[in-house]
Amino acid sequence: MTDPLAPVLSRIDADLPQALDRLSDLLRIPSISTDPAHKADVEAAADWLVKDLAAMGFSARKDPTTGHPMVVATGGAQAGPHLLFYGHYDVQPVDPLNLWHRDPFDPEVQDTPRGKVIRARGASDDKGQLMTFVEACRAWLAVHGSLPVQLTFFLEGEEESGSPSLVPYMKEHAEALKADVALICDTTMYDAETPAITTMLRGLLGEEVTIHAADRDLHSGMFGGAAMNPARVLARILADLHDDQGRVTLPGFYDDVPELGQDIRAQWAGLGFDAEAFLGKVGLRLPAGEQDRTALEMIWARPTCEINGMISGYTGAGFKTVLPAQASAKVSFRLVGGQDPHKIRAAFREFVQDRLPGDCRAEFAEHGASGASVMATDHPAFEAARQALSAEWPKPAAFIGSGGSIPIAGYFKTILGMDSMLIGFAKDDDAIHSPNEKYDLDSFHRGIRSWARIIDAISKA
Repeated sequence: MTDPLAPVLSRIDADLPQALDRLSDLLRIPSISTDPAHKADVEAAADWLVKDLAAMGFSARKDPTTGHPMVVATGGAQAGPHLLFYGHYDVQPVDPLNLWHRDPFDPEVQDTPRGKVIRARGASDDKGQLMTFVEACRAWLAVHGSLPVQLTFFLEGEEESGSPSLVPYMKEHAEALKADVALICDTTMYDAETPAITTMLRGLLGEEVTIHAADRDLHSGMFGGAAMNPARVLARILADLHDDQGRVTLPGFYDDVPELGQDIRAQWAGLGFDAEAFLGKVGLRLPAGEQDRTALEMIWARPTCEINGMISGYTGAGFKTVLPAQASAKVSFRLVGGQDPHKIRAAFREFVQDRLPGDCRAEFAEHGASGASVMATDHPAFEAARQALSAEWPKPAAFIGSGGSIPIAGYFKTILGMDSMLIGFAKDDDAIHSPNEKYDLDSFHRGIRSWARIIDAISKA
């Protein structure tokens, strides 16, 4: 049987100059979603994508929202796996403009000591990444006349401005957007030679606690020792949140935290993560979390409790001998697995209340609550995609975690009921959101080839 992939890869290689021209055309559109002055430019970027996808044979449209439009396109096979591809076509503002070495919206391929790069705002985040998938589809269609999968494009124009229209749109169009699995191209490689599929995203819970005591600030000479000091109370409570081994002490905190499977543990061990070098970049050297866990586990697969800010009493210049009337702290929890943020919130508040002495009361304020996203890597598409990536890059691909949160993956899970594969080809030095943003030409080229391989692999999985 003739291999359908080989001619597609050859087409991608031959068509790279034209693919760069098309990316450059899109990069020239200053689609800054957060700035009302660029509303027409965001519309123009949406129109450009609709026209390009329609020219490839997709049924493409621009759907209006209360903000910027969504671009939706469908096509491909009539049967087989159904994929939903998500990307965003809006970009960050370019300020400060004086730090750019050239016009941010005049893209250029430049030689650097580490290879050729595409320099422009949006080159990496997310137009270059988005177009890797578009170009892979273009090559499949040029060679075979059709795709081996069913496909829906879902391209957003508000990601860089908080996505205010995203959830309402997804809820209204949930049935039309549902697919077997979502593909998201807005992440990085593990390193320059190692591709990755992000399959774990930590959730986030924010709490603010204020301890009140006297009805006003007090003179520490007249009241010190006799009056309760809320700063001392708060400091003791916050110190009690961790034990000497770095574990969080909230009752039930680890009840819904899963252990890593042996296959994932082996993949992570093979990445050669250097904790000392990682911390050394910020002037540290000793991992401070759970002492029986690796640093990579700590930032990808373990929950945390961190004190993000504390304030009490006089903090200005000089000195003021005051007993403060109140003390407050902002505390965040990164959550994993099946941890329920509302259960953790209740446990934290009970933990504080149980440690309050007489004459003190606690006041709480919420700052968001979202659970973790954990993808079902036993779905055959995931391993097929991992093997496909491994065939393109120098080192084998790995299923990895992310210390942060990527809301769209959670929305796909909660609103559309499907898992996401987060596969991106950005590098840590791409300067996204900063002046002189770039995207490696190798990332663009191999990214297109990678998606072609993944489409082929998933169609057969």
